[in-house]
Formats: sequence, C-alpha cells, structure tokens
Amino acid sequence: MAKKVIKVIKVIKLQIAAGKANPAPPVGPALGQHGLQIQDFCNQFNNATKEMGDTVVPVEISVHEDRTFSFIMKTPPAAILIKKAIALQKGSGEPNKNKVGTITQAQLEEIATIKKDDLNANDVKAGAKIIAGTARSMGVEVKG
Repeated sequence: MAKKVIKVIKVIKLQIAAGKANPAPPVGPALGQHGLQIQDFCNQFNNATKEMGDTVVPVEISVHEDRTFSFIMKTPPAAILIKKAIALQKGSGEPNKNKVGTITQAQLEEIATIKKDDLNANDVKAGAKIIAGTARSMGVEVKG
C-alpha cells in the first residue's frame, strides 16, 4: 500500500524566547490563521527549549494541508549570542561613533562554532568573520 504524502502548504518563521511560547501575539495569530492547534505547538516548543534559559530561538513551522504541523529550531541569532558573550544589554544606536563593548577572536570563533550549521561558511575562521561583521554593526569592537 502506498504511503500518503502530506503536502506542506505554508512555512511560518518566528523568533520566540525559549520556554516562553504562548497563544498571545506573535505566536497565536500566526498559527491561528492557518487553523493550527496553538496550545499544542506552545507545549511542544516549550518542552523542547526549557533547558535553554531565556535565549531567543528562531523556529520554522511547516503547516501541512491536514492542519498538522512540524517545526525546526535554529540556533539563536548572532546578535543575541554576541550580547550574551560580552554581557551587553543592547547594541549601539550609532555603531560607527559609539562603541559599546569589545569581543575577542576566541569569542567570535566560539559563536561561529555554535552557529556553524546556519552560517554560509566553509570553516570556523570564515564563520568568525561573518560574526565579526555583525558585532561591528552593533557597535562592538573586534580585537585580534
């Protein structure tokens, strides 16, 4: 007997704090308009991310034509990892004039290692250069 293929009709991309998904915006409206069980997603996401603290986790939710869903979690955005690495509250409003912190090459490589699956780079050194660009655009000085 042939296996029935369930078609994906929509992919929804959201960034949600780990363990804090709830039916309030942005999660509720994004999923509700496609007829998904919002609380089912929230429970599954929160269980999968409860060990991650309060880190923001990008998630891609695939909506299937039978109103079921599946989701893939990505690594946190580089800016969030940079802020965490150097204990920064927020980036600079004027990154070319006001520097708000300093990051080392070792820290850049550590972040590149965490994000290696999501970066378009061949190795950790190349990934660190991409992360360094993000850091500079936030007003963080790169040492080394």
